[in-house]
Amino acid sequence: MAKEGFFLSILYPDARLFRVTAITKEFLEQHGLRGLILDVDNTLTTHNNPQVDEQVLEWLSRRSADGIAMIILSNNSPERVQPFAEALKLPFVANALKPRRTGYEQAIRRLGLPPGQIAAVGDQIFTDIAGGNRCGLYTILVEPFDTNENAFIRLKRAAQRRVLRRYERRRAREKQV
Repeated sequence: MAKEGFFLSILYPDARLFRVTAITKEFLEQHGLRGLILDVDNTLTTHNNPQVDEQVLEWLSRRSADGIAMIILSNNSPERVQPFAEALKLPFVANALKPRRTGYEQAIRRLGLPPGQIAAVGDQIFTDIAGGNRCGLYTILVEPFDTNENAFIRLKRAAQRRVLRRYERRRAREKQV
């Protein structure tokens, strides 16, 4: 595989869904997944929002009842993540330095599952998806809750759109074969 192809493939998600709430029990069973590593901002809620949408709360409750182990993994500080995670009754890893492996490896250990049974879920390919892929996790890219973001995130989103266009073209070619 060409170097560029390998570099880009680390950014490609295994699945793209509209929201975290689209991850159903059946989807998880189909892919042999028993654990989820969840991003916070623009995945479970809007950026820096301490509240969670009622649909997300219901989804978390259903996945918990299904026996799915879940943990929050965030690049945010403990001051941001801890009250959010405690309100959801989920363990967390803050200051994760995604896409580095360290935070993911800590989350994997805390879930107590093999990487092949865990999905990393987030809204950014350069952090959530790249980090999950580097650790051998199934990766799920969701659309961000809110697109009213700071200039740095808007630049990353523009680059992300370019990568995802290549990803979609590659998927289309693979389906033709």
